[in-house]
Amino acid sequence: MLKINEVIIVEGKADTAVIKQFVDADIIETNGSALAATTLQAIELAAKTRGIIVFTDPDFNGERLRKLITAAVPTAKHAFLTKDEAGRLIPHHSLGIEYANGATIEAALADVATPTAVELHSDISQADLLRAGLIAGAGAAKRRTKVAERLHLGYVNGKQLLKRLEMFGIKRTELLAALEEIED
Repeated sequence: MLKINEVIIVEGKADTAVIKQFVDADIIETNGSALAATTLQAIELAAKTRGIIVFTDPDFNGERLRKLITAAVPTAKHAFLTKDEAGRLIPHHSLGIEYANGATIEAALADVATPTAVELHSDISQADLLRAGLIAGAGAAKRRTKVAERLHLGYVNGKQLLKRLEMFGIKRTELLAALEEIED
């Protein structure tokens, strides 16, 4: 069983139940897409004392929570599941951590992404993303999804991609390597 020292932040009880089957860790639940002031205070305290890993569903509400928590705790670590890993392929199911298998959950939590200080002059620009076919144009969303999965950025739309690349300190060389890998 994987042991995690940081406190894992999830959306609900079903997420906690499945994670506890495979991971020895303390968990804070946000109780859905709402983020109560008392819950945010608990998250901030956990971040100061032990560190936190934000592990939300790869959907709109999960991304919204991730943004709210990151705004309060910029040093939060992040674990991601792809939409396929979170149950998109299961008929009549919504997306959620509770639909992932144990190996996928362990892999996501073992491979957390840690934000770095954003450099004043990032070496990746919006023009680079446009030239790479990651924003705007036919097939951009599909390419962006594959690159985001390869770089462990979680779900990102065109606007979020540059912000996540900067947040996690991804360099142009790493982005180009990921693009080469998805084209093979």
